[in-house]
Amino acid sequence: MVLLVSRTSGNAGAWYQVPELNLRDHRFEVPLNYAAPSDSTISVFAREVVSVGNEEKDLPFLLFLQGGPGFESLRPLECSGWLKRACEDFRVILLDQRGTGLSTALTVGSLNQLSSPQAQASYLQHFRADNIVRDAEMIRKSLVPHGEPWTLLGQSYGGFCAVTYLSMAPSGLEQVLLTGGLPPIDAGCTAEAVYRACYKRVLLQNMKFYQRFPRDEELVREIVLHLASSEGGGVLLPSGGKLTPRSFQLLGLTGLGSHTGFEKLHFTLERAWDPVLVPGISKQLSYTFLRAFENWLDFDTNPLYALMHEPIYCQGAASNWAAQKVRDELDEQFDPVFAAKHSEPVLFTGEMVYPWIFDEIKPLHPLKEAANLLAEKQDWPVLYNHEVLRSNKVPVAAAVYYEDMYVNVSLSEATAASIPGIRLWITNEFMHSGLREDGYRVLDHLLAMLKGKRLLR
Repeated sequence: MVLLVSRTSGNAGAWYQVPELNLRDHRFEVPLNYAAPSDSTISVFAREVVSVGNEEKDLPFLLFLQGGPGFESLRPLECSGWLKRACEDFRVILLDQRGTGLSTALTVGSLNQLSSPQAQASYLQHFRADNIVRDAEMIRKSLVPHGEPWTLLGQSYGGFCAVTYLSMAPSGLEQVLLTGGLPPIDAGCTAEAVYRACYKRVLLQNMKFYQRFPRDEELVREIVLHLASSEGGGVLLPSGGKLTPRSFQLLGLTGLGSHTGFEKLHFTLERAWDPVLVPGISKQLSYTFLRAFENWLDFDTNPLYALMHEPIYCQGAASNWAAQKVRDELDEQFDPVFAAKHSEPVLFTGEMVYPWIFDEIKPLHPLKEAANLLAEKQDWPVLYNHEVLRSNKVPVAAAVYYEDMYVNVSLSEATAASIPGIRLWITNEFMHSGLREDGYRVLDHLLAMLKGKRLLR
């Protein structure tokens, strides 16, 4: 094991405040590749958070792992939500997972520093859950007094990482809390199998959206036909990319699966057209709408999400652009132009990444070949140790959302059956983002479940 060296004096920066919270920053040097720890290192950033007045109290530690992949941890603005509840009992560590935030962030610019697509793909292979767990363990041993185990709260992809943690280093965990983050763990449950399940939920969410806003069905068809008839099959975006019928469908990524997503999608669509001031002028999509489309997605600002979204499911097999393969098998069902021309509902897509986004989102152009290399990579390491999980002794409580569009409820239940002692809370009160919507109550309930109590009804 390589020694963990902090880049801050005394392993911590100075305390500073946001309303009702004290924070301090930690930076650590960790190996890029733990199999060759002396070759290269990266910086990993963690922010310590306590309630004001608790700086010197002997509180147990809670590590929070953010959803993603490829997104930095929470930047707290105040003491509210799940963080407020956590700070009642814990000293909270907000970890920017490697490649995100202040942890040697993998941006379009930083990745372009690497000499070739092969070098980019080789570098990127080290940014999955197994190495996030190795980073967390090194930080725990450096940061937590006497190296004691800590509580882990994992949201979405953070929950995937938590189950990898249970597989690799259960001795470092006091208890685990999962929200919308029980991953498919069988080696046979490939990325392709995951997307077959996810497309079914996406279809249901589309139907619910059009039931809520029936007039949007014709509006969406009009937009698709306009894009299809435009020169080059799309409309130029402010960033220089292209809005095509198929990239327009990506609005379902958050519009169909998040709290108030239906409403946000509806109100975005209602500003689609510029008003026609001069009779006879053809309708054009508004700059407001085109900017809103770009702001809706994070592929350009967080390219790790696009590059690694399918590899997070891979164990000893390639993804081979699984989401696109399943979509092709669905044939005309998700073909937006066919649907629009035949007066059928145009279906938005969900949490799927497709190879063509590296053509249509301009900042991603230089990463296209690296993305293809990652999609073809077959020798991905195993992420879950079934033998260790079957003998699990760590208390685990998990919130599973029945209408979750991103993490399939049936696959989550199958995983839960492989983890002895897990306490499962399946609910349709929230969608995927319950921790964001009503975090204090969700976390309070999960903590109570580990104590044998049930607070919610």
